[in-house]
Amino acid sequence: MTQNLHVKFCGLRSTQDIAAAAAAGARYVGFVFFEKSPRHVTIAQAAELAIEVPMGLCKVALTVNAEDAFLDALTAAVPIDMLQLHGKETPERVAEVKARYGLPVMKAVGVADADDLPQIDAYMAVADQILIDAKPPKGAALPGGNGLSFDWRLIADRTWDKPWMLAGGLTPDNVAQAARMTGARQVDVSSGVESAPGVKDAGLIAAFGNAAKV
Repeated sequence: MTQNLHVKFCGLRSTQDIAAAAAAGARYVGFVFFEKSPRHVTIAQAAELAIEVPMGLCKVALTVNAEDAFLDALTAAVPIDMLQLHGKETPERVAEVKARYGLPVMKAVGVADADDLPQIDAYMAVADQILIDAKPPKGAALPGGNGLSFDWRLIADRTWDKPWMLAGGLTPDNVAQAARMTGARQVDVSSGVESAPGVKDAGLIAAFGNAAKV
């Protein structure tokens, strides 16, 4: 049995969201900088929210194919602890970002079938952590946060030498099963603790935190 999963609550947009995540035992809190997402926050909003994050919680900035100019402004204004690259960034771009900003970098990799698994190894060579997510459907506006899961059996017997995090369609009802099937020690949730797109539910956040103590 997995014990005390490290939980990342992503797409937080208010001080109430942060308080609920902290109370639920979050290890990471994520802010989304992607205008098409209902969870989007501006750099100014994130700067104010980051002040409210309790000491010891890792503040993660989720960006999608961001250019240096945006990342320069983001890192100058917001005291983040980790950059999450959730677009089509190449391994070379991951290495560039890590070198330029001196911050740990988490790269999201979308998985739909076994053909997607080699990407994980490629990014493991350059990123500090990997977020293994469900690949978005063709034509989807969002690269993540779609509430979809992938076949967890695809990674059931895999091990890697760097930390990784499971994402995609996780809810209070299935997170324990997902951890058992994949061996995940870290999980990421966004839409699975919302009452509407972009609207976090404190009750669901608490339930997810409890379910992650398996």
